[in-house]
Amino acid sequence: MPKTVLVINSGSSSIKYQLVDPDIGHAMASGLVERIGEDVGHLHHRYSLREVDLNQPIADHAQALRLVLDLFDEVGPHLDEANIVAVGHRIVQGGRYFSGPALIDDRVRGLIKELSTLAPLHNPPALKGIEVAQDLLPDIPQVAVFDTAFFQDLPAQAALYALDREIAEKYSIRRYGAHGTSHQYVSKRVAEILGGKDLKQIVLHLGNGASASAIDGPHAMDTSMGLTPLEGLVMGTRTGDIDPAVVFHLQRVAGMSVDEVDVLMNRRSGLRGLAGDNDMRAVREMFRSGDHNVRQRAREALDVYINRLVKYIGAYTAEMGGVDVITFTAGIGENDIDLRREVCQRLQFFGVVLDEDANNQRPRDPITISARGSSVRVMVVPTNEELAIAKQALTLV
Repeated sequence: MPKTVLVINSGSSSIKYQLVDPDIGHAMASGLVERIGEDVGHLHHRYSLREVDLNQPIADHAQALRLVLDLFDEVGPHLDEANIVAVGHRIVQGGRYFSGPALIDDRVRGLIKELSTLAPLHNPPALKGIEVAQDLLPDIPQVAVFDTAFFQDLPAQAALYALDREIAEKYSIRRYGAHGTSHQYVSKRVAEILGGKDLKQIVLHLGNGASASAIDGPHAMDTSMGLTPLEGLVMGTRTGDIDPAVVFHLQRVAGMSVDEVDVLMNRRSGLRGLAGDNDMRAVREMFRSGDHNVRQRAREALDVYINRLVKYIGAYTAEMGGVDVITFTAGIGENDIDLRREVCQRLQFFGVVLDEDANNQRPRDPITISARGSSVRVMVVPTNEELAIAKQALTLV
C-alpha cells in the first residue's frame, strides 16, 4: 500500500488540505475550508469523481478539521485505510532556526510561536492547525515545513539590511523571504526538465502574494520578500517595496497608528489600493471597461505591477551575472497570458523572444513559452507546494 501524507495549510480564516501520495505526485483527495468564524462557512471536498460542498457556520479551526475528517469518512478515502505516515504543516516563518523540515514537538511549537511576531497573520493559525491535528490524529507524526527554509542560507550581501548591527541581531532583523517551498520546487523541476544543474534561474511566484527569487544552481542567491512578506513585488493587497519613511510620514501627518499603517500596507494596498480590487482577473476586466477613469486606474495598476517585475528581473540578472531561465508560476503566473506577454515584451532588449502560440496556453504541465533563438528560455511551471511539503515530510518519517 502506498504511503500518503496529509498536508494542511492553515490560514487565519481558512484551511487548505490535500492527501498526497508523494511517490507518484498524486493528490488522492483535496479540499478547502473558508470563512472560518464567520456567519456562514464553506467547505469543499473532492475525492475521485465526487465533490461535496457544505455551507454552515464553522466556529473555529478545531470544528473545521473535524468536519474535514468526517468527510474523509463519508466521501473518502477512509483515513484508516489511507496509510497516512505523516501530517505536513505549511509554516510561513521559520526564522533563523529552521533550514529544513522539523518533527513537531514542544520545542518546535514554542519556536513557531516565538516567530509569530515576524508573521502575525500566518504563524498563529498554523499553530492552531497543528494543535487540532495533534488532538485529532494523535498517533501520526506531525511535520513542520517552512516557507523561509530555502532562503536560510542566502549570502550575507542579500540577507542583511544596512541597519545598526546590534539592533538587527538583537531583534532578529534580516531578510527571510517567503514562498520558499514553491521557489525550491519550481527551480528543481526546471533543472530536471532541462537536465542542467548549474542553471541561473529567476522564478516569479505570482499570486495574491508575489515574490521573485534568484537561484544559481541549487542555491538561492536572493529573493524579493524580506523580514516579512510585505517587501518586494506589488501584490494583491500589499505595497511591496516602499520608502520606509512613508510610515513616519503617515504617523506624523495623518495621525495614523502603527496598527493602522500595518493594515494599510498589508491589506489595503497593492492592486487593491491602485485599482480597487486585489484579483488580477478583476483588474483585467476593469481595463476592458467602458469607463475611462476605471480603465485608467486599472492600466496604471498593471503598469506599476509589471514595472516592478521587470526591475527585479534586471537586478537579479545583473546579480547572478546572467540568466538562463525565467519561470512564471502560481495563480497569476500560470494563467495570465497577457501579463506574461507584457513582461516578455519589456525584456526584448536582452534577446527574449516570445512564442505567442505557446504563451496562449494555460498549462497543467511545464512548458516553454520562449521561441527558438531566444537568448533566455522562458517557462511556465505549475507549482505544487502540497507535493513539496509531502515529500519533505516523508524524509523525516
